[in-house]
Amino acid sequence: MARLNQDNLVRARSLIALYPHKRSALIPLLHLLQEQDGYLSPDGMEHVAELVDLRPAEVRGTASFYDMFHLEPIGRYLVAVCTNIACMLAGAYELLDHLQDRLGVHPGGTTEDHMFTLEDAECLALCGNAPCLTVNWRFFGDMTPDGWDALAEDLREGRLAGEVPPHGTLCRVQRSVDLMAAGPATPTTPATPATPVRSAKPAKPARSAKPAVAGAAGPQAPRAPLDSHGQAVELGTSRTTPAVASTVLASASGEGTTAP
Repeated sequence: MARLNQDNLVRARSLIALYPHKRSALIPLLHLLQEQDGYLSPDGMEHVAELVDLRPAEVRGTASFYDMFHLEPIGRYLVAVCTNIACMLAGAYELLDHLQDRLGVHPGGTTEDHMFTLEDAECLALCGNAPCLTVNWRFFGDMTPDGWDALAEDLREGRLAGEVPPHGTLCRVQRSVDLMAAGPATPTTPATPATPVRSAKPAKPARSAKPAVAGAAGPQAPRAPLDSHGQAVELGTSRTTPAVASTVLASASGEGTTAP
């Protein structure tokens, strides 16, 4: 499929509405296109260019700068093995050699069945669980050759399909805000400044109680994240390491600062 389909076109217009300028939505739109096709096709990039009033060359120039975007078809699962210092000391190169032998490809190559594409990655920020790898940007730490063999079998058999989506799906959580950038601003009445009071000693400001929220009845349970179709999303995987699990749970409950 070259251009964005109808459903993704609706999502694209919603993304554009989040920004004051259309071109600011370029990178999110490229991720949406890659989610649809698994890579960025020339026709797809031309469609994105039309949506944000840019030239196709400008879109391609942006896409070719970032290594998370792929301009050629790759496998269903993009496997990136970290070989930076912490993972290297924990046996990352031995792990990478094992994957090369099992898959029959070198880094940058794709298996004949188009199931796996292998990458040699820089730090993946999971040093506490070295050696680690990602599959379609989902983390798997404390990885061993036997652990990879079991993981690869589960991926091939589709047993992790609900946890590790096909390549291109960067985030399954629906992005939304209360006010769109393109929407009309609501005028507000400026507050009347308080009359200053002279005193011999400056008084400490009194602590005011937090305003009660109407209808509030104690702490609310964290709302499950939703995908673009309004369905609940499971962010963790059955093999998520402790470090990743804590980040996922914090993100889902709104306690963390990183996006899921």
